[in-house]
Amino acid sequence: MAIAEDDLLIAEYDIQYKKTHSQTLLPMIDEICKMTDLEPASLDAVALAAGPGSFTGLRIGSATAKGLGFALGIPLIEVPTLEGLAYNLYGAADCICPLMDARRGQVYTGIYEFVRENTAEDGGRTEYLLKTLEPQCAAAAEDIVRKLNAIGRRTIFLGDGVPVFRELLANGPCTIQMSDYGNFEKVGPLGQSLPTNNQQITTGAGDIILYQGNQITIYYDRNSWNFTRLGKINDVTSQQLRDILGSGDVSVTFSLEKGA
Repeated sequence: MAIAEDDLLIAEYDIQYKKTHSQTLLPMIDEICKMTDLEPASLDAVALAAGPGSFTGLRIGSATAKGLGFALGIPLIEVPTLEGLAYNLYGAADCICPLMDARRGQVYTGIYEFVRENTAEDGGRTEYLLKTLEPQCAAAAEDIVRKLNAIGRRTIFLGDGVPVFRELLANGPCTIQMSDYGNFEKVGPLGQSLPTNNQQITTGAGDIILYQGNQITIYYDRNSWNFTRLGKINDVTSQQLRDILGSGDVSVTFSLEKGA
């Protein structure tokens, strides 16, 4: 579970242990509200996973969300589970195929892509719209493979567990499409979600930052926030970096030095 305001993730609470949602969900809600000094009455809405997924888990989550919504007089926002998984790859250029074990040799799956919707003027972020190529369904793995082969495009599968950035680059260079934002950085979707180690830092020219776990940012200038710093382009000034990367969209390839 998590608390978010606009595009900012304020808090996140996750437990991977052999206890049921009925044992953990309400204590987690209570704890996360205490840790963030959040009064439930200040909530605007409650979002919940709409499935597919565990019947019991979905039922407990839905009942809890409905109770909160009714008591606080706020709306519920249903998020299809597979679409929620696909949004971890926000802005990816390839097809996206989330896979969830449905047992008995089947998977819950769907096929999606992100389509550029518009680019705001004055250096705004590029927005992407999630488009469904194949609606969510329960299918045998070989059936979804046939559908992907018919589409004929490179596809990213969402699996269990994600490598850290170093492990990702150890498998070969990583090229990211990056755009201008706020006249002080280039930012682009990584194509997957990575673990973060956020710390309060002030960036400088050349800092390479993991933003929200799924975007890579190269900074031209100073910005203070909770970030995960991945690396730095050394011996370059802000203006030199602007000249190298230019204005507008650009492809940037990241790789590890030998022996790193």
